Amino acid sequence: MNTTAMSLLTVTPLGFIPGLKNATFVPFNETACENWKEIHHLVFHVANICFAVGLVIPTTLNLHMIFLRGLLTIGCALFIIWATLYRCALDIMIWNSVFLVVNLLHFIYLVYKRRPIKIEKELSSLYKRMFEPLHVPPELFQRLTGQFCNIQSLKTGQAYAAEDKTSVDDRLSILLKGKMKVSYRGHFLHNIYPCAFIDSPEFRSTQMNRGEKFQVTIIADDNCKFLCWSRERLTYFLESEPFLYEIFKYLIGKDITNKLYSLNDPTLNDKASKKIDRQPSLCSQLSVMQMRNSMASTSDSEDGLQMFLRGTSSASSLRNNQQEFYNAYGVSRLQHDVFC
Repeated sequence: MNTTAMSLLTVTPLGFIPGLKNATFVPFNETACENWKEIHHLVFHVANICFAVGLVIPTTLNLHMIFLRGLLTIGCALFIIWATLYRCALDIMIWNSVFLVVNLLHFIYLVYKRRPIKIEKELSSLYKRMFEPLHVPPELFQRLTGQFCNIQSLKTGQAYAAEDKTSVDDRLSILLKGKMKVSYRGHFLHNIYPCAFIDSPEFRSTQMNRGEKFQVTIIADDNCKFLCWSRERLTYFLESEPFLYEIFKYLIGKDITNKLYSLNDPTLNDKASKKIDRQPSLCSQLSVMQMRNSMASTSDSEDGLQMFLRGTSSASSLRNNQQEFYNAYGVSRLQHDVFC
């Protein structure tokens, strides 16, 4: 645009600009609200308070999401009431109806996830003693015990395993009720009490060597009930659950250590075994299965048994001397010591 055109535009009267004749100019100070509308009904404000409270709930609260969705649901319901009865606004009612359905579905789902898991009465003591202290969720424990295992029973005098006859590849069991007696060639070794693995040494040994037989005889000393897993299916399940896999490694290692204590003191009762069960295990490259095999290779079984018990005494004293040291390392170090 040249200078002449700019000067003509500058001096052009307002009447010659199209559309400006009928334009209405409103002073700036008149655009502000002079007459405020009346305050909305109390229902409207309560709905907004619900939204505000729901948004400021700290995320560290255990039920944070349930409270949030619940308050949002209540707020949407109040908005629907306000829009229907006091505002007569169809669009507000429709949108809040959609929000109500979404938040209500989320709320129901979250409450369903938090429902109490019912653990069978026969398994409740097992969960509280072995799995709950290690923070295993009830729903995970229910999956572990509800799919590929069953509860079996033995009467007094019946055998769980026979020496040199029963295969160790088939199962893994935990005693739920009663007492079992472990013996080797007629010599009593130790007892097995409730909430203890029956065949943890054999389970550990067959992770490397398949096709082995029990080197001991395990007989029910009372009427017994035990939880029995299929070894193959349990292995596949633990491979899909790394957390439970580590828990099982820890529990089996701890159980092997408790059996070492029992071998060193065959009179150990159930109350004392619970006390030992709270202590960390120290068992490096040592298993009861290896000890049993070493006893089997001795020509004189009585001498072999005495030698075996003397050997466990030194291991027990070493464990007591180094207990505080291994407390500082926690479960991961413990697993290394047991299974390396």
